[in-house]
Amino acid sequence: MARSRHSDALRAAQMYYLQDLTMDAIARELRTSRSTVSRLLSSARETGLVQVQIRSPFDTGPELESQIRNQYGVDVHVVPVLDTLNEAETLDRVAMQAARTIGPLVDSNAIIGVAWGATLSAVSRHLTRKMTHDSIVVQLNGAGNMQTTGITYASDIMRRFGSAYGARVEQFPVPAFFDHASTKTAMWNERSVQRILDLQARMSIAIFGVGSVDSDYPSHVYAGGYLDEHDLTMLAADDVVGDVATVFFRSDGSSDGITLNERSTGPSHEQLRQVRRRICVVSGASKINGLQGALAAGLATDLILDEASARRLVSFNGHS
Repeated sequence: MARSRHSDALRAAQMYYLQDLTMDAIARELRTSRSTVSRLLSSARETGLVQVQIRSPFDTGPELESQIRNQYGVDVHVVPVLDTLNEAETLDRVAMQAARTIGPLVDSNAIIGVAWGATLSAVSRHLTRKMTHDSIVVQLNGAGNMQTTGITYASDIMRRFGSAYGARVEQFPVPAFFDHASTKTAMWNERSVQRILDLQARMSIAIFGVGSVDSDYPSHVYAGGYLDEHDLTMLAADDVVGDVATVFFRSDGSSDGITLNERSTGPSHEQLRQVRRRICVVSGASKINGLQGALAAGLATDLILDEASARRLVSFNGHS
């Protein structure tokens, strides 16, 4: 938004929300039309100048947030969603909230690590513009597999994040999994790859979803041709419940001895835990086993999830 329009939107919002002036009165004061005032107020909401909060006495969200915060030590946003919505509609609501939460956290000179997947794809479509300076969006893990390079899929997500924040985009043009751990070792010694790894090591924010083996709505890594039958058998033998950026873990958060991780291009859990702000976005109660594992591994500092998933997470912890 141009600076003058941004300023007008801010003035209109202050008069409307803080001074209780009518749109007609604001139009007179700004010497413009009522329809222009309406557009300015809409713009103020869309760009985050105005954030609307509704506190309902029937809302279970705050109580769930408090329980999850106490149990897992994460900042949490529970998104109220009607049980009548389907999985795709629920994801859209959660993605919208996630986009609004992420915006204020992104500052100039930030290095923002972004994973790919259905959840992050949805989040990227709801981002509102916030211009920053000298910021970088870096891809967390490769996206290629036996059928596709994955570049188009992953780059669309990265491009939307870059456009929203005026940031430079750095893709990671390697497969999601190498066929051999020795190939990964060799590639990690290449200077072109080390440049991306260096950016990842300096991330200030990491944003990711949780892949879950037994989700009703299959995670992209399990449904998109990234794993063959042998890989899936190995994951089952290793008691894997999910992944973050294609690095797998068990329900207790452990990841040692999981063979596939030696071939994965995502950041190790140790590396991810060093990032100051780690935003995990989850939609769908069937992902609860994967989410539980990710939280047990200490991979998230911030969690955004739908209400049904929050209820399941609280009761899951109570019975575990």
